[in-house]
Amino acid sequence: MKKIGHRGAKGHIAENTLESIKKAFELGLDGVEIDVHRCASGQLVVFHDFTLDRMTNGTGEVSKHTLPQLKQLDVKGHCKIPTLSEVLKFVDNKCLLNVELKGQDTAEEASRLLDFFVEKKGWDYNNIIVSSFQFDLLEKVYTINKKIPLGVLTDTNLEEAVNFAKKIKAVSIHPDYTMLTQEIVENLKTDFKVITWTVNNLVPIKRIKSYGVDGIISDFPNRL
Repeated sequence: MKKIGHRGAKGHIAENTLESIKKAFELGLDGVEIDVHRCASGQLVVFHDFTLDRMTNGTGEVSKHTLPQLKQLDVKGHCKIPTLSEVLKFVDNKCLLNVELKGQDTAEEASRLLDFFVEKKGWDYNNIIVSSFQFDLLEKVYTINKKIPLGVLTDTNLEEAVNFAKKIKAVSIHPDYTMLTQEIVENLKTDFKVITWTVNNLVPIKRIKSYGVDGIISDFPNRL
């Protein structure tokens, strides 16, 4: 079972920052999950929310700011917003990287960057998963580059997610852990890896691990 840090190591250091990913490394994790948006100047930036207000000293939509503008902001006081390219360089194929496509217009640039880092920078497709709740974005990645492993996120309709995952030949299903039972996990594992989120407390961690899932995403991955 892979231990995967949610947005780096969200429970320890400001989420989706290089500092948070470094903390995940220090905790000896098998992988990290991050989120990406496309900013106004076209780059993919690693950030969860559609707006800047919760995590930074800025305000407004991420997609309406250029990269230089975003780089001026502080994330929770002392960190900066990284680009996907910076994260790929920092992780350097050392662990699994789960890239969640959060914002619109992210599929094409994510596909281009990931292909570049595989072809030119020594990355392995086996260390990459591109996931999203948004089926249109995953379908676009599948159309662009069928080598990129895909994961279908769901917190509502598992049957719909499975049917779509088969259509795009996804490698994994990423359900909210509250949707899972032993039987559901066993059925899903017939066709997919099961990577579940966001499991933080010890009792549900023990239960979900007993189901034999392939990966758990957690804010406190040291508890896994």
